[in-house]
Amino acid sequence: MTRFIVACLAAFALAVPAIAEEDDDEVSLGLAGLLSAGNKQDLPPIILSAGAPLAAAPWVLKSGTYYEFEIEGDGSQELGLVAPEFFRAIWIDEIVVEGLEIRPLGLDSVEFDEAGTMEIGFIAIKPGSYVMRVPGTTGDSQKLEITIE
Repeated sequence: MTRFIVACLAAFALAVPAIAEEDDDEVSLGLAGLLSAGNKQDLPPIILSAGAPLAAAPWVLKSGTYYEFEIEGDGSQELGLVAPEFFRAIWIDEIVVEGLEIRPLGLDSVEFDEAGTMEIGFIAIKPGSYVMRVPGTTGDSQKLEITIE
């Protein structure tokens, strides 16, 4: 019986690959994987204000990276954002509104009836080009172009 246990342990030891030394050039994701701090990036906030541009520049995201951004509504007008294609190309970890954490299975749009801040944390998944815009608008300043590479 002892020989059998020793043989099993030896076989297991051969099957487990040796732990390689970490390369300083590579990002180590650690125990939390995609949700680890080393894989997290903050994006510039989106400002919802009557007549103001949504963002200063398009977003270029990397598939598999965790991102967080804030949407800040100033209350100047009832405004929303619609981006169904983009929201289906990401995995939403959580949405935080006034300290309340929401963990949705999906999202189509958000709307601000009054001033406030919303934070969204997500992992970019599906590569492609997407648009987030204020519904019912056609101006370039009322949309945010997003690319997931």
